[in-house]
Amino acid sequence: MKLTKLLRYAGEYKKYLLLCPLVMIGEVAMENLIPLMVAKLINEESAEVSQVLKYGGLTVLMALASLAFGMLGAYLASKGGMGLSRNLRRTMFDQVQRFSFKNIDRFSTASLVTRLTTDVNQVQNTVMMLVRMAVRAPITFAMALFFILRLKPDMSVVLLVAIPLLATGIIIIMRAAFPKFQIMMKKYDALNASVQENLIGIRVVKAFVRASHEKEKFAASADELTATQRAAEKVVLWNGPMMQLIMNGCILAILLLGGRKYVWGTMQLGDLNAVITYITRVLFSLMMLSFLFISFVLSRASVARITEVLEEEPEITSPDQPVTQVRDGSIEFDHVGFSYTGDKDNLVLTDICLSIRSGETIGVIGGTGSAKTTLVSLIPRLYDVTSGRLLVGGRDIKEYDIHALRDQVAMVLQKNVLFSGSIKENLRWGNENATDEEIAAACRAAAADDFIRSFPEGYDMDLGQGGVNVSGGQKQRLCIARALLKKPRIMILDDATSAVDTATDARIRDALRTFMPETTKIIIAQRITSVMDADRILVLDEGRVMDFGTHDELMERSEIYREVFTSQQKGVA
Repeated sequence: MKLTKLLRYAGEYKKYLLLCPLVMIGEVAMENLIPLMVAKLINEESAEVSQVLKYGGLTVLMALASLAFGMLGAYLASKGGMGLSRNLRRTMFDQVQRFSFKNIDRFSTASLVTRLTTDVNQVQNTVMMLVRMAVRAPITFAMALFFILRLKPDMSVVLLVAIPLLATGIIIIMRAAFPKFQIMMKKYDALNASVQENLIGIRVVKAFVRASHEKEKFAASADELTATQRAAEKVVLWNGPMMQLIMNGCILAILLLGGRKYVWGTMQLGDLNAVITYITRVLFSLMMLSFLFISFVLSRASVARITEVLEEEPEITSPDQPVTQVRDGSIEFDHVGFSYTGDKDNLVLTDICLSIRSGETIGVIGGTGSAKTTLVSLIPRLYDVTSGRLLVGGRDIKEYDIHALRDQVAMVLQKNVLFSGSIKENLRWGNENATDEEIAAACRAAAADDFIRSFPEGYDMDLGQGGVNVSGGQKQRLCIARALLKKPRIMILDDATSAVDTATDARIRDALRTFMPETTKIIIAQRITSVMDADRILVLDEGRVMDFGTHDELMERSEIYREVFTSQQKGVA
């Protein structure tokens, strides 16, 4: 996608981008008429006061008009450019919200942040320069050249040498700079990744006294970015000296040619001054174009990176005629296989066959890396199965509208996420229309009501970013309450009570049975005591179903389950 195609995202701000070039025409016209007025003043050696006032007054009026057009043009360019960046960011953010986990895995989080900020800023600056200089520079060039040909056409020969030299230099600089700026943007991604990782894990950094190590990592990343940026800027910086050299050479040539004509009496001093001014304007317009080209070079990498996000096809989409109602919470895995890479020869889950009745409570047990989280992530279609079929409510999940399906599946993840705002605002993520009574009931079921009421502000307490002012166990219970408010057909607890004591864990499980009796509950746990009273328990190992049954049945026939249970009982003893 080219930069010009991104302009369609300007939307309601397009009028500012279209008006700006028209205003620039007025500014350029006024600027290029001023040298003629000055030339008339200089040439009229015996001019009367009235003529001086006339031409001088016109010059002042033209200068003021040029200033007014310039200020209006800058305002219109800023308004349009900022509006474009606003719409572009919103479109990109909406696109990211449509991404599946697989799409997000393809981009890094830090890279997406850079694309939404630094890259969009670069495009904004380029567009603002484009709508002003893309019109101003060519018109300045044409008008100045017209007046040169009108005053002294023979002196235009100087431009026949200067323009090819300048164009060749600009092309060489552009070709050399573009690859360096591409590398620079990747270094920005690395720097943002370092910052993001450090801020997210700041407690771990402090706990392990690794601040010095993280500082060194950040310094190294910043140094790499600085070095890459310098290498790119060094190439671009040649543009200024090259332009000055050519411009000064042209002025010198005009002085040599025009000076002789003035001495010989074939050229007036005012005309010589006007020609020098117009020659400078011609070269300055070319210089503006060169800066515009350099800006295009800088923005090409950003445009490509923005385009990658905008043109990324979401891996998971709703069908053309989707099912919008989930009948019940029944789940069936029909020979399901899954691979994160889509490679059927490298499956994370292999030939999963399960049938779960609506309203059942299912426990999931397995060692680290047995793909427990991967299994439940397929139910709300966060990932698509690689082979086989997955049915919810008797229908293939690919037949559902994505939002309708996910609205009926509540997940409490291993990594609990809370957002800036009050406790009540966070809980209403589950149901934005929930009443205070419904919120309190859900919190009682999640064993959270007591500690919430112990806070001075109660449910109105501000959690801060990520819930930094509550403990891990409290955060888990808030996330469970938030999921309960959703009143889903299916509820998934992915090791969601690992940070609470066994007594609280038991209270939560008892409450789940009474609070949502018709909801299918899938509980992933490390402690067998957390799932032993489930209707059935699934034993996973290396992405395969090793057994599926009640606690008593598994104790009789599953060696893996029996070993885990025995080892945990010894630990308790």
